[in-house]
Amino acid sequence: MHAKDILIDGYNRIREEVHAAVDGLPAEVLNARPAPDANSMAWLVWHLTRVQDDHVADAAGLDQVWLSQDWEKRFGLDLPRKVTGYGHSAGQVAKVRVDSGDLLTGYHDAVHEQSVTFLRGLSSEDFERVVDERWDPPVTLGVRLVSVLSDDLQHIGQAAYLRGLLQSAAS
Repeated sequence: MHAKDILIDGYNRIREEVHAAVDGLPAEVLNARPAPDANSMAWLVWHLTRVQDDHVADAAGLDQVWLSQDWEKRFGLDLPRKVTGYGHSAGQVAKVRVDSGDLLTGYHDAVHEQSVTFLRGLSSEDFERVVDERWDPPVTLGVRLVSVLSDDLQHIGQAAYLRGLLQSAAS
């Protein structure tokens, strides 16, 4: 098995977990925050998708799906166009609201497709290419792709936990 196949499997798992966390939930549950400073499921899924979109598109030399496929307009958030959610305040988190899970899964599916298409075209040598010199040591493509995978898995785990928490509180 090649490294790209392992990464594709990992990114496929993120997609599966995004759907499992979001599917069938009404907007009020997706947008609920268990405490004033807590993240909502909508924010968690939006953020993990924005990070994947931003980081993979940058490393691949592609346009972000958020902008190129008008997802930014579909979400209609009162936030700067290129924001990914990194370092968001509680007030900024509160601005990420959706009318349905379909918006979240639709955007995630579009980002997933671009990410996996990029991954399929990689060679072993590509993983050594430096994609970010702002760090010491500089970040290679392989490290960046694993970093995105790790961040996304953490956030989808948080969303799944929040789903269970909110559902148990409602029953």
